[in-house]
Formats: sequence, structure tokens, C-alpha cells
Amino acid sequence: MGRPSKLTDAQWEAIGKRILAGESAAALAREFGVSKAAISARVSKRHQAVKSVANQIVETERALSFLNVSEQMAARSLADDLKAISEHLAGAARFGAATAHRLSGIAHAEIGKIDDAEPLSKKSVVTLAGISTLTKMANEASEIPRDLLRANKEQIERLNNPEKGKIGSITRRIIDAKVVTSK
Repeated sequence: MGRPSKLTDAQWEAIGKRILAGESAAALAREFGVSKAAISARVSKRHQAVKSVANQIVETERALSFLNVSEQMAARSLADDLKAISEHLAGAARFGAATAHRLSGIAHAEIGKIDDAEPLSKKSVVTLAGISTLTKMANEASEIPRDLLRANKEQIERLNNPEKGKIGSITRRIIDAKVVTSK
């Protein structure tokens, strides 16, 4: 664990806001009596995340502006539906993961009931069949969480690799659609 910061959380937040507003890290470092490296380490990653989200908001608003009012309302309604679906899937994933964990734990506990001296005895075979069933159920319960993680990984990779300096892909598709329909 590192040493405690000279600054309070409120001071760090103020520094972050001022960096976003365009003030230099060097000037803020002198003002607050910390190193520029400390400011960069603490604020830079958050600053980049805020800028990225702000750019996404601007791109989305630009894309919406190319739609007529009824299309904008439809797009917002669809976005609300997608958010609700996402939240429900996240809940299903949490429950599925918890169920898979619990079933795996029960199967693990059953392993102790197998007689190592006679693993193929009738009692051991029945226990193994139960373990197999529990394991299969645990694997099935983990499908939604695994799929959601897989899908989320691809989305994160797409978001982290935008084409710099070019108009956003959403805006480009809408502009292209408007050009085609207006001909």
C-alpha cells in the first residue's frame, strides 16, 4: 500500500475538472504542491475516459441530428429498450453465475462420498451420476454469463479501437442513408 496522498479527494476532483477545462498539469502541480507525475498518474486515465465518453455523446447527438423528429423518438425508444434488455441480461447472468457456482460446490462436496477403494461400487456409481448431473446443470447455468462476458469483451475491444480523426461509424451510416434516400 502506498503512502497517503497530500491532497483530499475533493482537491483531486478539482484538479481533474481543471485539467478537463484545459489548465496545465505543471501549473496545477505548483499550485497544489504535488508533482506533475502525481497529477498525471492520478488524473490522466480518468481524464481520457471522460473525454472518450464526451466524444461518444457528441457523436450520438450528431447522428441523432440527421434523423427527423419521429426517427429521433424511435431511436431513443429503441435505446431505452436495449438498456432494459441489457440490465435484464446482466441480472440473468448474475443469477446464472451464482447458480453455476452453487451447483459446482454441491458437486464438489459429493466427490468425498466416492469410495476410493471401490470407485465402481453401486453407491459410488450412483454418486458419480449425481455429480455428472450437477456438473452438467452448472455448465448450462453458466451459459448466459459466459456469453455476456464474450459479447462484452468484443464491445470493449471495438470501443478501444476507434478510427481517429474520422467521422463516427454511426453518423457515417446515417449520412449515407440520407444521401441514398434523397436521390
